[in-house]
Amino acid sequence: MKIICIGRNYADHAKELNNPLPKAPMFFLKPDTALLIDNDPFYIPEFSNDIHYECELVFKINRVGKNIAEKFAPKYYAEIGLGVDFTARDLQQQCKEQGTPWEIAKGFDNSAVISKFIPLESLNNKENIEFRLDLNGQTVQTGKSENMIFNVNQLIAYISQFITLKTGDLIFTGTPAGVGAVKIGDRLQGYLEDRLMYDFEIK
Repeated sequence: MKIICIGRNYADHAKELNNPLPKAPMFFLKPDTALLIDNDPFYIPEFSNDIHYECELVFKINRVGKNIAEKFAPKYYAEIGLGVDFTARDLQQQCKEQGTPWEIAKGFDNSAVISKFIPLESLNNKENIEFRLDLNGQTVQTGKSENMIFNVNQLIAYISQFITLKTGDLIFTGTPAGVGAVKIGDRLQGYLEDRLMYDFEIK
């Protein structure tokens, strides 16, 4: 199982971090040890002083595919979840300055929170999926899938040129604006439409 994450897929988020808009999807991988499930708490690691939340739509691949045409991409997923791509922003900045890969800032243990998955067909509007993240009861991120620079079908077509997709692979599709730091005692709640998908604490 692979965790494939898309960077800079919302223009407002790219702008808030002063990053240029990508001309093609940017993706990176997280190991399976990054998964955090079942509303388990997230423990702030000792190696970072600036852990940021990034709320994202997550699609689960349901069959093996390589070089998938965009028009056939919908055959490769049927379920959706909500995730958090935790990022050690201080380490990421160091990586950017040094021109080195980001894995140390993105792939650490428990950095990929994932909710349960639900059928895509159960959504009220699967063509423009609404989601949000609440921090301590206050909404800090809101997103709509129509605002992604590259939609999920384009992402699948692009990624599968380079990496064979397999059943159970997860695609984190990028985060909208509003990312920020977490601290001990915070509570994060993620909603897909009006459905609570995860509810966990920072420790």
